[in-house]
Amino acid sequence: MKIVVIGGTGLIGSKTVRLLTERGHEVVAASPKSGVNTVTGEGLDAALLGAEVVLDLANSPSFEDKAVLDFFMTAGTNLLAAEARAGVRHHVALSVVGTEDLQDSGYFRGKLVQERLIKASPTPYTIIHATQFLEFLGGIANSAGADAAIPLSTALIQPIASDDVAAFVAEIALAQPVNGTIEIAGPEKFHLADLVARYLVDIGDARQVQPDAEARYFGARLDEASLLPRGSARLGTVTYADWFKTSRPNH
Repeated sequence: MKIVVIGGTGLIGSKTVRLLTERGHEVVAASPKSGVNTVTGEGLDAALLGAEVVLDLANSPSFEDKAVLDFFMTAGTNLLAAEARAGVRHHVALSVVGTEDLQDSGYFRGKLVQERLIKASPTPYTIIHATQFLEFLGGIANSAGADAAIPLSTALIQPIASDDVAAFVAEIALAQPVNGTIEIAGPEKFHLADLVARYLVDIGDARQVQPDAEARYFGARLDEASLLPRGSARLGTVTYADWFKTSRPNH
């Protein structure tokens, strides 16, 4: 089966490409570097020729509100139109748990636009709602500030390792479309402030986390369960301790 992975050279994309290739599928890792650009439409029709499944794992290169919205609107429109022309049978998109409830954030507004485009398209689809990646703990800390004290929400978080995400994405890509949403999450729950504080200690970062129930998360106000799955999520197996031990994150 031919599977096109948009964002196939990224964190999740590269791992998913490897898993699907190992299973004997023809996998195209599509990205601007390979001449496939969803924003301009360059190379899309050629890349999707004969494809049965398309995985959209690309992310906005900017987190600025307008840039995020423009990216997901333009890229989503172009990609879905090309899929319709090619007769793609399954569109799989990676999104985020809590998207509909976190609309104070420009990033989540962009993701909701992406999801609505998918649902309005004639191509059968599966949307994957993932919790935050363990690999993004450093980015979460940096988004909250570079000062000695970092204010972070006390909301609960159930982070998932990228290896688990890729395994779920590959599995879902080979299954029938559900025309709905599947949630995936990690095996452990933490308070966000506590986990980031632990991470900073583990990497030798002297910044201190200041737990604050009112602290915004990428512009969004959180309640305790905002970042947790809404239903019965499929759970990964990689714990924070195992992830940190084996992945040795850059910092």
